[in-house]
Parts: sequence; C-alpha cells; structure tokens
Amino acid sequence: MLALQNLTLRRNVKTLLENVSVVIHANQRVGVIGKNGVGKSTLFAAIRRELTPDGGSIDLPRSLVVANVSQDTPALPQPAIEYALDGDEELRSLEAKLKAVEERLEMHPTDADIEQLTKLHDRMAMIDGYAAKSRAAQLLHGLGFAPSQQENPVASFSGGWRMRLNLARALLKRSDLLLLDEPTNHLDLDAALWLQEELSSFKGTLLLISHDRDFLDAVTTHTLHLERTAGTLYAGNYSAFELQRAERLTLQAQAHGKQQMRIAHLQSFVNRFKTHASKAKQAQSRMKALERMELVAPVLADSEFDFVFRKPERANSPLLRVMGGNAGYPGKPLLKNVRIILAPGDRVAVLGANGAGKSTLIKTLAGELEWMGGEVTRDPYLKVGYYAQHQLETLDPAASAFMHIKRLDMKAPDQSVRDYLGSFVFKGDRQNEPIAPFSGGEKARLALAIVAYQRPNLLLLDEPTNHLDLEMRQAVENALQDYPGAVVLISHDRHMVESCCDTLWRVHDGVCEPYDGDLDDYAKWLRETRRAAQRNDSAAPKAVAVTAPKPVLDAEAAKTLRETVKKLDKQIEKLSKELKSLEAELADPALYEASRHKDATRLQQRQAAARAELSVAEEQWMEASEALA
Repeated sequence: MLALQNLTLRRNVKTLLENVSVVIHANQRVGVIGKNGVGKSTLFAAIRRELTPDGGSIDLPRSLVVANVSQDTPALPQPAIEYALDGDEELRSLEAKLKAVEERLEMHPTDADIEQLTKLHDRMAMIDGYAAKSRAAQLLHGLGFAPSQQENPVASFSGGWRMRLNLARALLKRSDLLLLDEPTNHLDLDAALWLQEELSSFKGTLLLISHDRDFLDAVTTHTLHLERTAGTLYAGNYSAFELQRAERLTLQAQAHGKQQMRIAHLQSFVNRFKTHASKAKQAQSRMKALERMELVAPVLADSEFDFVFRKPERANSPLLRVMGGNAGYPGKPLLKNVRIILAPGDRVAVLGANGAGKSTLIKTLAGELEWMGGEVTRDPYLKVGYYAQHQLETLDPAASAFMHIKRLDMKAPDQSVRDYLGSFVFKGDRQNEPIAPFSGGEKARLALAIVAYQRPNLLLLDEPTNHLDLEMRQAVENALQDYPGAVVLISHDRHMVESCCDTLWRVHDGVCEPYDGDLDDYAKWLRETRRAAQRNDSAAPKAVAVTAPKPVLDAEAAKTLRETVKKLDKQIEKLSKELKSLEAELADPALYEASRHKDATRLQQRQAAARAELSVAEEQWMEASEALA
C-alpha cells in the first residue's frame, strides 16, 4: 500500500528522517506521533509529492487516490454544502457527464447516448451518488454546521470554520489513503467526538497526526513513532504503543548498561597492554572488537518539560460567586440565570458545541465581558489567569521571550526570569530572539508561561492544548494537578479533561448547568441529540406555495402505520448490524489474497445489496413516520 524505503528527509540543513523503512498496509489506521519539529508534517508533504526525498523512496500504487485537508480556502460565493461536495471528484465528474448526455438527448437522441446514460446512472447508483447531498449534510452537521448554515456562502465563514469545510471535503472524497494533520485543532469537543466515530469506521488507509491520546486510542490500529531521525511502526493504538515502547526502553537500558561494562573492560585491557610487546596482538584484537561493536543507544529522558503553575499568593474561598447572572452581549444574552460558585481546588470542564456560549462564559468569568444582571461576588484578592482561544495573537512578535516575562515584573532578577523560561524549554540565546519566527508550539508555551508567571488563583483556559505536542500536554496536565487554585477548562482533548477535571458543566440551549455524567455519557447524549435533530430535519415538510390539508387517519390505518414503522425499525437495525459485520470482514487484509478472490467478491456484492436495502428501508420509515406525525 505505502512503503517508505530508506527514506531521508531534510529541511534546510536539519535532517528530520534518515534511512527510515516502514510498510503500511491497506485499511490500517496509523497514528503518526512525535515531538513538534520531528518531521511529521514534512513526511505528509513528501507522501503528497510536494517534496522530493533527500534519499530513499516513497512507493505508492499509481492508481491510489489520496485525500488530505487543504490549508487554504478561498472566499467563495459558493454554498458551503456544494463546496464540501466538490471533494467527491468522481461524483462531480459523473454529474457533468450526465448533464452533457441529457442535453444531447434532448437535441438529437442516439443509441450510443442512451447506452452511456444507462452506464452513468448505474455508476451513480454504485457510488450512492443520489444520496450524496444528504450524506454531505449529515457530515457537515457532525462538524458543527447547523442546517441553516449549510447553504451560506463559503466567504461568510471564519478561518476556523473554513478549515472544517476543508475537512468535510477530504472526508467526502472516496479515497484509498487519507492524510489528516491535527484535524481536531479547529474543532470543539462535540465535533471531535463525532469525528472520532467517523474515522473509526473509515474503510481506507488512514495516516493521522494528532497529539490527543484518547482520540488516537479510539481511531488508530497502528502507531508510527518518529524520534531522533528514526521511525518505528508499532501494532496497536497509542496506549498499546506506550506499553510496547516502555518494554523496549527497559530492554534497551539493560543492553546499554551491559555493553558499557563490556566496552570499559575491553578499553581497560587495551590501555594497560597496548605498549607491552607480549600482549600487543591481544590489545590490537580488542581494539578491533571495539571498532566493530554496534553501539546500543542510551535511553534518554523523553520529555524536557518540567514546569509548575506558580502558587497563588492568596486563595480565599469562595473566589467567585454568581447567582442568576446572564452572559452575552447587549441585547443578546447567550446564557441566562447562570449560578456558579468557584473555590480553590475546583476543577471544572465546560462542555458544549461551538456557538453555545462556552467562550462567552469564560470571557465573562475573566472580566472581559460584564455580567448582565444577577448577583456577582468576587473575592477582593481574586486574581485571574486567562488563556484565550486565540492567545497567541496577543503576543508581541518583535519582543523576545525574556522581554515578555520581564514586562510582567521589571524588578525580577534577570537570572530568575531566565531560570523560569528554562522550565518551559526556552534556553540560551533562544530566550533573547524575537518570537516572530517561533513555531506555534513555542508561542503556545510562551503564552502559558506568561499566564502561569502571574500567580493567578483562578485559571481560565480556553483550548490551551492547540499547537502543543504530547509531551507538553502531559506537562500541562501534571502542572494543573499540582495547582492549588481553581481551574475552568474548555478543551477538545478528552484525556486532559478526564485527567484534570472532576466537575463538568454543560452549556446547551442558553443554559449552563452541572452535568452529572462522565464524558462517555456526554458522548452518548451527543449521539442521541444529533440523531433526533437529523430525524426532525428530515421529517420537516418542505416549504411550498400552497400546503394541502393532511388527511386524517382512522384508527385502523394509524395502527397499520405504527406496525410498519416498528417492523422497519427492526429491519434497519438488522441491516445496520449486518453492514458493520461486513465492514469488519472486508477490513481483513487476508481476504484479498488470490485464493480468496471469490469470498471478497461475494462480501462486496452483499455489502452493496445491504446498503441498497437499508436506503429503501430508511426511505419507507421516513414516509410512514411522516404519515403518522
């Protein structure tokens, strides 16, 4: 499927990967992990043929269809759903050919055109092209686009929402190989959970760069770890990788220790006897043994990050009390009757879809927006540390990391500032360089350092993990666990939420309220809410100029329809289970061996038939449900 053969990649003078050989097979879902700057995105660019390898090769079948998320989205007047559908290039090609043939048939019908029309319709049916718009609408809904937004022009959306549209295009493209580079960075937790389910059933080969370990665990079947110019492929998801790597490092440490003892013994003999004539040959033999020895690398500390959120000077209880407050903007409150009490040690995660009011709540808690009514009591010593979703934009690109911290405390000794920055891995001359060319990860680290330096007793963190790699995320989690103040967190990183927070608030339908379940319960609630919304949207009657009165059903007819709906429910459930089982069988690489060609063909034919039966059953269910409504 995809073979890296002694691959070497460089950026400028830096070698990122050297002599890496890895084979990725069809239908594997591979998490690509490693520290920021190790070469993950560069590897993707090379797979897309945007870069030429500096050594070795990347072997892909010529017919392979590759999909990836574009980083650019022009400000188009095209409706969002049509822009997303453009990702399915074959669909658009078939639509264009059908239109051309139909136009010719209207002017001058021929047998050849009639035959071609039949073939085109057969192909459209085979790729389920007639349901493409419905499929795109469901996909956009999962990514957070309300039905009313899907016909809005692309130009009307912000950059983050346009990235979601690009993700939708990539998902709609029926690709053999899908490349996703940090796809959750522009998503909230709701959309990230939906994407997690979508990718778990992806039928092609997936390469996924992510620093979200729970997302990786749910989606991936293999893990490609890039480290110190090397690449190692492990079987299993991220948790399985951690266990295997720990075992490997333990064995490596033992082997390294034994080898160092052997080297010391040989070197000691050489040093003692290389000038003795009687022992010269033996000393020479041991010198050659040392030269031939393939050294076992030492086990180095994996994470450089070790920092703390500085202890608040004072932390009284409660820090903040809000009774009956409204949050939002003049004339447009988004949240009503908010009741909150925050005390030192509280760990709160705020859940809810984009646009529900999470960030508005955080801004209001931070004092950037005023509470609209209600009773608000703040401790006189309340000190807020606020990390906004777009915190990196507040940094001064011309200033150094040292100057950013020094501005907060001009009396602080220079060495104290340098030591503090060192804990965030800004060392040596790097502390004095303007931050404009810094990577997103480095800027995010600096922004966190600025927030932590001010000794807040209430931390408000809105998506703090964007741009951070796994090691830095772990360091943030450790620091938050030791922090004595209160924390209110918005994050799409499920692992961080579960590791750092013991209280959940749900923002939904203009209300902020405690949520009694855990994240599994919340994910289940999201699925049920989404399905109900889709059923309601599908069942909603289309607007027409004149609406005919709906016939009144008699008792017998209503009973028959209810039995029909019940029967179709069972049929839909049975077909869905069968399709899931078929997908699992078709995902087995052994099925595609030459000896099992007939089995593969039979399963593929049954899958196509089951999909067609499911589509008919769902349509009948909708019609019967509408008649009963």
